[in-house]
Amino acid sequence: MTATQRVLVKEEIGDSGVDALRAAGFDVDLGYDWDREQLEQRIGDYDGILIRSATKLDDGLMAKATKLRIVARAGVGVDNVDVLAATKRGIVVANAPRSNVVTAAEHTMALLLALARNIPQAHGSLTAGRWDRAMYSGVEVMDKTLGILGFGRIGQLVATRARAFGMRVVAYDPYVAAELYQQLGVERFASPEGIYERADFITLHLPTTPDTEGFLDAKAFALMRPGVRILNVARGLLIVDADLQAALDSGQVAGAALDVFDTEPITEHPLFAYPNVVVTPHLGASTAEANDRAGYQAAEQIVAALVGGSVTTAVNVPAIAAEDMELLGPYLPLCRQLGRLVTTLAQCSSIDRIEIECRGRIAERDTRPLGTAVLLGALGGRTEEPINEVNAPSIAEERGIQITESKSKQAQDFTDLVRVTAVCAETRTTVVGTTLGNRHRPHLLEAWGQRFNLQIEPCLTLLRYRDVPGIIGRVGTIFGEHGINIGSAAVGHSPKNGEHPHAVMVLTTDSPVPQSLIDEILGSWDVFVEGRTVSLA
Repeated sequence: MTATQRVLVKEEIGDSGVDALRAAGFDVDLGYDWDREQLEQRIGDYDGILIRSATKLDDGLMAKATKLRIVARAGVGVDNVDVLAATKRGIVVANAPRSNVVTAAEHTMALLLALARNIPQAHGSLTAGRWDRAMYSGVEVMDKTLGILGFGRIGQLVATRARAFGMRVVAYDPYVAAELYQQLGVERFASPEGIYERADFITLHLPTTPDTEGFLDAKAFALMRPGVRILNVARGLLIVDADLQAALDSGQVAGAALDVFDTEPITEHPLFAYPNVVVTPHLGASTAEANDRAGYQAAEQIVAALVGGSVTTAVNVPAIAAEDMELLGPYLPLCRQLGRLVTTLAQCSSIDRIEIECRGRIAERDTRPLGTAVLLGALGGRTEEPINEVNAPSIAEERGIQITESKSKQAQDFTDLVRVTAVCAETRTTVVGTTLGNRHRPHLLEAWGQRFNLQIEPCLTLLRYRDVPGIIGRVGTIFGEHGINIGSAAVGHSPKNGEHPHAVMVLTTDSPVPQSLIDEILGSWDVFVEGRTVSLA
């Protein structure tokens, strides 16, 4: 007789989650008040454990969890779980990434309306014994334009709700298909600057990356319409607080509503004293429904893991089958790099489709992990929701990006090739790569329609230009003047009689190349067409 599987609910969740576990036939214990010592003594008894954010599951605890098959986090982040230690022990780690998207969208709308109608200020005035009716007259949101920076799931839900209030909605997110904007009745912009010129309200729904940190700074505020109102229910680091304060002082920004801050928790901040700033203590994900939903979704993942179903929100996945690892494993880093590179080169306002073609021996295997690796490179750090090997295909689908994969056993001049194409409307951008040598070094073989062979390094610069003499020397001189050391270089061109077709130069450097240097090169001679710098670390 098979023993009943046991599940520990270590932190408090809604009844629906506990009920789902018990309905599945598990023996469920509630360890809400267990301390670290008790958990160490008893964790070895459980097949599954459900936690929130307070429980720290480190390598030491994992070593004692000899029966454990799944850890489910009732929430988004898994920073309190040693995912690597779990993976080494074959323990699935899952989360509930979609539990708070509705909550965050609704909180955004609540702040938008509070900001437009001065509701917190009026409430405070009235409860303090004043009838300041004229002072707190607000503005209507109907017929106003809402600009959304970051059009993932939360941004899309905000757009739907804003349109119900009669607002015009414009959005910027190059990693969303054009068709999805059309379906939601949202005007797509190719750059944030277009949003700044049009929007009466601007809401942020971006991830925090080196590219987005300080996204709204003095330069951005200066480009906005006078009297714009700013909302941030995403991440505090997206706004430069001092620049927002200056824009409020000048009147360029009429008001702001903030739910997140650089440092949390925080109770003192210069912006808190502004009468036209509405603040909340990171409530974007905090509702009874969201908390209940997170617990229930986490419980669903435990049920799936322990009864043989599909764990759809796992943040770690089993390794590739041993028989495939030797051949496919070295191509995973290459595919990530190609995904990042192709979307950087495309530089389009919306990606409609990503095509992945595997050629040669690898085409004889199950190449789905390679396609997923391409998506991780293409979308990693560019979506508000965390992306991993499990959810990458579904995040692409939510953004309307079609994924097509094809295979062929013919690879022409190489044993194996991976070709990745980003399709934006009628524009196609393709990169091709392979691995070479005993150490499987990744090599770039084609970009911008030209062929070459260059080992891919973390810092890559590509320049496209009319194929005339002297270009290599000019670029090398400019790099040298700026203290940039070139590691290697390759040029691809297809000379034709009496013509100057475009050539492509690819450079690797010891350090990242700033965009300002690329702009200087492009402006130094009219033969240059375009240039990109990309970090593939």
